Amino acid sequence: MNRPSTSPQLPVPDQESSSPALATGTKRPGEFIFVCVILLISAACLWEAYGIAGATSPSSPGAIPMLASAVMLLTAVLIAQQTRAKQPRSHEYWAIDILPRRVVLFVILLMGYGLVLDQLGFIPTSFVFLVIAIRVLSKRSWGFVTVVSGGSLLLIWLIFRIVFTVLMPEGIVPEAEIIQVFRDLLSPKDAQ
Repeated sequence: MNRPSTSPQLPVPDQESSSPALATGTKRPGEFIFVCVILLISAACLWEAYGIAGATSPSSPGAIPMLASAVMLLTAVLIAQQTRAKQPRSHEYWAIDILPRRVVLFVILLMGYGLVLDQLGFIPTSFVFLVIAIRVLSKRSWGFVTVVSGGSLLLIWLIFRIVFTVLMPEGIVPEAEIIQVFRDLLSPKDAQ
């Protein structure tokens, strides 16, 4: 007896929206800028490779890096020419499809985290980062966000600082003194 299938049928997307690689006649927003950045990086790599030993001989230390970076540069030039000739997609926008606000926010958050980590230290910087990130991503209450951020940070700190003894930037929280207080409390007192 044949039973009808109970699994839902998923719609098959059209080729252009399913994969940017399949849409060869169009370019995505920012694609040409990205290719130009790769072209500049390839040129810088070739310049650095030339600085190793120059183009003195095929067996010089810089020969293989120069060859690899020359291939990178040539490929980047060809891709830039192909990308420039493509027509832009009309239904995609830079701010929506390529670089939405949430991505920009997290780039700014990560840059800020890196800038203030040494001054404030691991614990306060990570706590503020986790609170903002969890609040933005989960849209939950501030109480929930604070508890989850604090619990996560405590677990991370215990694993890396206590178990693996990884030194983290101390900043404004006197971690060493706090750890020493707990060690003094837990160590047996010498009988006198």
